[in-house]
Amino acid sequence: MEVPYLDLSKIHNTIQSELDEAYHRVTERQWFIGGEEDKEFENQFAVYCNAKACVGTGNGLDAIRLILLAYGIGKGDEVIVPANTFIATVLAITYVGATPVFVDADIETYNINIEKIEEKITSRTKAIIVVHLYGRAVDILTVREVAEKYSLKIIEDSAQAHGAEFHGIKTGCLGDAAAFSFYPGKNLGALGDAGAVVTNDEELAGKIRAYGNYGSYEKYNHVYQGCNSRLDEYQAAFLNVKLNYLDQWNAERRRIAKIYDEQIKNTKIKLPRAPLNEKEHVYHIFPVLVERREQFIQYLKNKGISTNIHYPTPIMEQKAYVEYNGQSIHYPVTKRICEEEVSLPLYPGMTEEQINWVVTCINEY
Repeated sequence: MEVPYLDLSKIHNTIQSELDEAYHRVTERQWFIGGEEDKEFENQFAVYCNAKACVGTGNGLDAIRLILLAYGIGKGDEVIVPANTFIATVLAITYVGATPVFVDADIETYNINIEKIEEKITSRTKAIIVVHLYGRAVDILTVREVAEKYSLKIIEDSAQAHGAEFHGIKTGCLGDAAAFSFYPGKNLGALGDAGAVVTNDEELAGKIRAYGNYGSYEKYNHVYQGCNSRLDEYQAAFLNVKLNYLDQWNAERRRIAKIYDEQIKNTKIKLPRAPLNEKEHVYHIFPVLVERREQFIQYLKNKGISTNIHYPTPIMEQKAYVEYNGQSIHYPVTKRICEEEVSLPLYPGMTEEQINWVVTCINEY
């Protein structure tokens, strides 16, 4: 049986007529940047997150960078960041001239080890970036205590966690500002690159909008050395359609994840600890740890099951960050995750036969 790692046609086919209508609506208006669709999505996504403001951006990386710029974080400043994350989180920090300070992962959640944050804080620390990795909300209560103690900003990298909650509060409102990505494969994905910043600080939102609009609040009057990072109308229109289905799709992801949690019994496979409250996780990715993972991946491939890896090389071992090369030994949990992580197929529209086949094959490995 064939089980792709991800099949977006399963969701797109069911809403194709609505996506077509959204496309034609934008085309007929002939307004492609900063139009009605953009305004509608920003308003609706802010409401969805229970936030006061949402600012569309070109992508998720820009969303993080614009937050840092708006806070005035730059050269000489340090930003706490998980060692286990996609490189975009760190690129945003170094783009503004600041220094990333890595914190190892928690072996049970694969998220940042919140108990190790405080020991990394110095007089130069300006912010903590928490990444709700794989769709799992970080335990923000402890992070907030540390942040308040040292007067630090909490920035959420929510690129993989659309709709996740912690203690009834959605990602986007757990910190001071949050960055979202709407890359096509995300739980809420555009049909191209797109992103947004969500915050309850309306003054900050205005500053971020200006930074992303060439540093300008009004045309030809440039206050900041900004950039061009805006959400285009087509992507906003598609997101307006798909936002209506996000909770439904997240519920389906949780249902599949629960089957994996309860039915995968092979002791060779380490599953992350299931959250105490199911709403804490939206399962953008279902990661497991497996020794000799290439053998496991090939075994599943022979069974018709496709997998993925997030992420095989620690950031401090990437050529882009040669100044940190060799330091991964100081982040043993992250190093283990990079060496052993395998992402299992999980997406809305998987059939019961496909789900059961994944479970059966893994248990027989």
